[in-house]
Amino acid sequence: MVSIYTCEIRAYDVMRMIQRDGNPTPLGEAIAHYGRIFKTLYILTYAVEEPYRRDIKGVRNLQESRHALAGKIFHGRKGEIYQRYYKGMEDQLGALGLVLNCVTLWNTFYMDRALDQLKAEGYSLVEEDVARLSPFVRQHINVIGTYSFNQHDLGPSGVRQLRNPDEPDWEEDIL
Repeated sequence: MVSIYTCEIRAYDVMRMIQRDGNPTPLGEAIAHYGRIFKTLYILTYAVEEPYRRDIKGVRNLQESRHALAGKIFHGRKGEIYQRYYKGMEDQLGALGLVLNCVTLWNTFYMDRALDQLKAEGYSLVEEDVARLSPFVRQHINVIGTYSFNQHDLGPSGVRQLRNPDEPDWEEDIL
């Protein structure tokens, strides 16, 4: 690979050395077996180490939550990209990423404010529970329906007041 990177040898010549007529040469087979060593070590580590599996599951759940939020935001045309040209697809995905990041920032900011308010009111918060909170919640997001663009009085703090979930119209006034 270094030889290809430094232009000492062409990639075509390397491919010719590791296979002939679509079949791997002994050198090609050796390289393939060498690559399988790392895959085998990964699988054995995954099978034996419980914390490693738990970490991978946590990362996978985080990714799935992010994809579910993106799916809720990108709901039009069944969540499929219909641009016929690559630049249009990039624009569409870039806009989705921007909106996704804005929603995540919004959620993070107001979750932090809610936690601060709970602490100020004397509730005890368990750090393990707080660590499991996700900024990818999506139940409060209104992607279809009516939108209000009235500017609310944000007061001296410059942010919205937190809502009381015990109020009857709490679920109607959503993001």
